[in-house]
Amino acid sequence: MELLNVILEEIKDVISKVNESEFKSAASAITKKRRIFVDGEGRSGLMAKGFAMRLMHLGYNVYVVGETITPSVRKGDLFISVSGSGKSANVVSDTKKAKKAGCEIVSFTSNKESDLAKESDIIVVVPGTVKGDTGLERKSIQLLSSLFDQSIHIVLDGLCLYLSKRDDISNESATKIHW
Repeated sequence: MELLNVILEEIKDVISKVNESEFKSAASAITKKRRIFVDGEGRSGLMAKGFAMRLMHLGYNVYVVGETITPSVRKGDLFISVSGSGKSANVVSDTKKAKKAGCEIVSFTSNKESDLAKESDIIVVVPGTVKGDTGLERKSIQLLSSLFDQSIHIVLDGLCLYLSKRDDISNESATKIHW
């Protein structure tokens, strides 16, 4: 179907622009020796939750910000923020709080100049169109932030695959952890 092919081409274009060194820097921050907190809002937050779930399947100690069982952050934790615009009020506020507590901050955003990016130690730019983009900035036929959300899902799944290979975690061992 032509419409779906256009969407796939948009995603491929965004993915091709993700910087490999940024991606690998994010991967190097993720270790089993530290607690990991993942934060996001709306659909981007759902992609972040999927990422946290997969990290858990890989054996990481991971929490989703805002869940009832999530403890407070402390110095040395890793805080991963996902916001296409980099302006999501709660994500930026949570990130500032985590930074003040001594967390290392990794952000995934389309906007390297955003408030979120300014709080981050490591930034992975996923240049998908977001809801605030208009005119020439809007490089998608899709509504709102669909292109960013689709692309971030693939980037985060790719990051988990990278981590599984780096840490020698097989599909069989990840399956044993899966509910």
